[in-house]
Amino acid sequence: MRPSQRNQILDAAIRVTERDGITGLTLESAAEEAGVTKGGLMYHFRTRDDLLMAIQKHLTEAWETWLIAELGKPPAEASVRETVAAYVRMGAYSQAGKADLAFMLESAAAPELATVWNELINRWAPLPTSAEPHDIDLLLARLAVDGLWLWQATNGTPLPEPIAQALRDRLNALLEPKS
Repeated sequence: MRPSQRNQILDAAIRVTERDGITGLTLESAAEEAGVTKGGLMYHFRTRDDLLMAIQKHLTEAWETWLIAELGKPPAEASVRETVAAYVRMGAYSQAGKADLAFMLESAAAPELATVWNELINRWAPLPTSAEPHDIDLLLARLAVDGLWLWQATNGTPLPEPIAQALRDRLNALLEPKS
């Protein structure tokens, strides 16, 4: 199977999850959605757990790509403030997917799945190393955007644009270094 079919299967599995929830995701449903046989799917993903892990990595790789684009430079060249700011800006403008939420929640019960998300979050929005106000402001911005993301993933009604913009402005104010 070509690597492009692997990504096709992962994208199909995400669509199944968006539509039917994580419990609706089976090897059969992912194969059907991708237009491949179950055997073709199992060439890459022998078990549902293998598929779940691959989806976690697929989703976090997409997030990593978006975060790097938002940052505008390699993360190794950025400060913590810059990476947290990229994380917050991306979260404030992105539309949360139900699949992302489902896979994050699934990881709560499976430490090996949680590791994938935790590594991403710790790279981009680590917990503060001090209780200094500027560090706490970064944490508040991160927690607020995480809450916004959760709200978007679970609520069918988008925020009115003036409110969304006011929220983004307030989040950006928390990101500004205090003199």
